[in-house]
Amino acid sequence: MAKKDICKILDILMLMHGQGAYPGRSSMEMNPHWPADPFHVLVATILSQRTRDNNTRKASDNLFCKYNSIKDLSEADVCDVAELIKPAGFPNQKSMAIVKCCQIIRSEYGSVVPKETEKLIRLPMVGRKTAACVRSYAMNIPSVCVDTHVHRLSNLIGLVETKNVKDTESELMRITPRERWSDINRYFVRHGQLICTPHNHRCERCPISGMCDSFSV
Repeated sequence: MAKKDICKILDILMLMHGQGAYPGRSSMEMNPHWPADPFHVLVATILSQRTRDNNTRKASDNLFCKYNSIKDLSEADVCDVAELIKPAGFPNQKSMAIVKCCQIIRSEYGSVVPKETEKLIRLPMVGRKTAACVRSYAMNIPSVCVDTHVHRLSNLIGLVETKNVKDTESELMRITPRERWSDINRYFVRHGQLICTPHNHRCERCPISGMCDSFSV
């Protein structure tokens, strides 16, 4: 595997994809109905698990129209929340997690979403990916957020040779300047959604095909 210049790859993808990905939102949506604060990003990222962006958007819009604060959701009826977030799938599991998250944040952290990864991953349905998304997108803390797109593309391109997302995260942190960590998810996810999809590698449209180990004409 030849050494890759990940900064150059990120620069090229940034030119192609503009603002890049954002949890539960299309890059084309310039005026979302809810702000990019830790509370909204945390909930939206939980909702985004195992579903598509448009489903996350519908569910989050439904939810935030009625419950738009940690206090509101901490006191919400779980069944009502489940009904509102149905478009995102797994409504029972996600509603219980979201309400419990808000209860914990309210009681243990004074209604302030903690910034430490170790505290975030102790919340229901919050793993390292969700924690990194909150830190990166809502707190401007450089973080490598590895989802299926980032893991898949990093290995396809030849940036890493890893079997799981945790190892991918470690390797990407090692080879990428810290100030570029947050760009990885933003641009790799959008590239994986639009160009190098799981079932169709559009190499003829890919501006980084010449640097990719999996390039095929």
